[in-house]
Amino acid sequence: MRNENEWIRGAFCRGIEIRFPVPAALLTNPGFPAICRYMKPIPTATLLEALRWRYATKKFDPTRKISAENWSALEQALILAPSSFGLQPWKFFVVQDPATRQKLSAAAWGQTQPLECSHFVVFAVRKNLGTDHVDRFLGRIAEVRGGGKDALTGYRDVMLGSIEKARAGGYLDAWQSRQVYIALGQFMMSAALLGIDACPMEGLDPGQFDEILGLAAQGLTTLCCCAAGYRASDDKYATTPKVRFKAADVVSYL
Repeated sequence: MRNENEWIRGAFCRGIEIRFPVPAALLTNPGFPAICRYMKPIPTATLLEALRWRYATKKFDPTRKISAENWSALEQALILAPSSFGLQPWKFFVVQDPATRQKLSAAAWGQTQPLECSHFVVFAVRKNLGTDHVDRFLGRIAEVRGGGKDALTGYRDVMLGSIEKARAGGYLDAWQSRQVYIALGQFMMSAALLGIDACPMEGLDPGQFDEILGLAAQGLTTLCCCAAGYRASDDKYATTPKVRFKAADVVSYL
């Protein structure tokens, strides 16, 4: 029978909430995976303050840039985003070239956020997901966690079965597209917690974006984009009160 410390380690790594004190010596033990330790929570007031502070920034200050440290964290927010089966059917294009940004602005009905923001990210989804992507993902699992791909045969069959069912039902690309919006939400929330403004954008011509960025040849297509940076001091929307339905109108407890 495993001892208590072994049980705690296994439970943490499986995402099980522990409701009794864990010895400090265990948490600082190098043998206890850092990623499986307690997550120090932020105050609820901090979370709500960030949510109330953020808004879809219409006008950015082009003189202010996101620091390398903060951008590295936001990049990780994209990479660490969850997805169905963990398949990550996406690619994120951080557009830095001014000339390309000009073209994308024109393809977004002349909106200026792509030109003024610090970092401009295009969110693309992989079309017609298939066996090659699944096998690439399984190879990455074996690389990160150790072991061989053969041990993942059952998981592979489940994933491919779900993909083929979605393909036959005509909703494969729609299913994968929904995963990309999870990444967008995580990116925006992370930005807000860092005091960085963001503006999600769907007002664009996906076909033109695909052509400008050469996405079709990569089996990708544009879904949306997000500008990130710092609000201009004269963006009137920064002080406009948020309008949300009352909790009772949108949240039901059953």
